[in-house]
Amino acid sequence: MNFDGILFFPVTPFDADGRVDEDLLRQHIDTTLAHAPGGVFPACGTGEFHALSTEEATRVVQVATETVAGRVPVVAGTGGPLGHATALARAAADAGADALLVLPPYLVGGPQAGLVAYVEAVAAASDLPVVIYHRGTAQYSVDSVRRLAANPKVVGFKDGVGDVGLAQQIVRAVAASGRDDFAFFNGLLTAELTQGAYRGIGIPLYSSAAFAMIPEVANAYYRAYVDGDEARRAELLDGFYSPLVQLRDETPGFGVSLIKTGLRLGGLPVGSVRAPLVDPTPAQEVRLAEILEAGRALL
Repeated sequence: MNFDGILFFPVTPFDADGRVDEDLLRQHIDTTLAHAPGGVFPACGTGEFHALSTEEATRVVQVATETVAGRVPVVAGTGGPLGHATALARAAADAGADALLVLPPYLVGGPQAGLVAYVEAVAAASDLPVVIYHRGTAQYSVDSVRRLAANPKVVGFKDGVGDVGLAQQIVRAVAASGRDDFAFFNGLLTAELTQGAYRGIGIPLYSSAAFAMIPEVANAYYRAYVDGDEARRAELLDGFYSPLVQLRDETPGFGVSLIKTGLRLGGLPVGSVRAPLVDPTPAQEVRLAEILEAGRALL
């Protein structure tokens, strides 16, 4: 599976009664597609996968595939309890998704053999290829990724841990296995801040939550990144991304909450985040508005 551009993780809008707002989701995805993402990842981390029922996650993926209409790959989120994960895998296949992103299992942390078995069970639940997400309770060893890469249905690895040495070993192990169709993603929060290092170890792709909120700035960074324009990259890091990360780190869950707030500030009423996440305080919202204004001023 080939991706050409920033990986777009849409939010899941909620209406005043807390229900998924399908019309706003369509609008959010359609308008952001105009900024040429490399792929769309509905019902994943930025889309509050943790807070969606099976029915809601299924519908989010259906709306996404209908809206994208084949323009770019759609990779649906799945994970959590194994029965939930396999049910969502089948539903995503029925909805026309192109692949699955396998988020960590719920709460428990098993040994490496158990993590491998978990991914294999999700992969076997549908015809869709899967990308493994290295994060939280699902942290894979080099040997585990090597074993999973032997399965042609496992087509990618997304790193959300940030151990660059381990990530480098995993990249080399997959390369040594002969897989030339295996994709690697930097999935750290606000990945722009670390992508220079990840490119150096053979991980050229990254997900961008900021792209969902302010795609024009995210694309400006991406162009500088692809072109090797280090002065421009530094300008955007210093003027936008670093202040955004400072605000993000003040409160757990702000990697999602700030994105939804930024969209609301931009005129798209996507609603609040669901518990246990919280919205920014009024003072934090003012600071976010200032950061977004500073980012646009750099364009």
